Amino acid sequence: MMDFEASPEVMTRGTARRVEHMLLVAEPYFKSLETARRYHELSTGLGIRRVSVVGNKVRDGDEEILQEYCDSHGFELLTVIPFEPEFPAAERLGVAPFDHAPESLGARTIDDMATMILEPT
Repeated sequence: MMDFEASPEVMTRGTARRVEHMLLVAEPYFKSLETARRYHELSTGLGIRRVSVVGNKVRDGDEEILQEYCDSHGFELLTVIPFEPEFPAAERLGVAPFDHAPESLGARTIDDMATMILEPT
């Protein structure tokens, strides 16, 4: 598992060449979703077989927006991570969100997603 910086250069340098499953983290806003769409095209063009969208900072009503966008573009919406007030608080304190609020809904959702991704299919 690798966390790439948000830059198309990562894709063009071949860093993602051996990636099996690309997760595109997108917020439920047009610019973010359009960026995910462009990265989806780059990923599939590089031969990455599984590309999924992860909704991030999702508030009430946003999940439907994400699902509609993904459905209309043929993308898999893997999961949605709710907006978690504890995450910015952890950032301000300089600690990891999982250390600051391990039982928060956001942390549990990310943990569940990691388990789902890492389980053999």
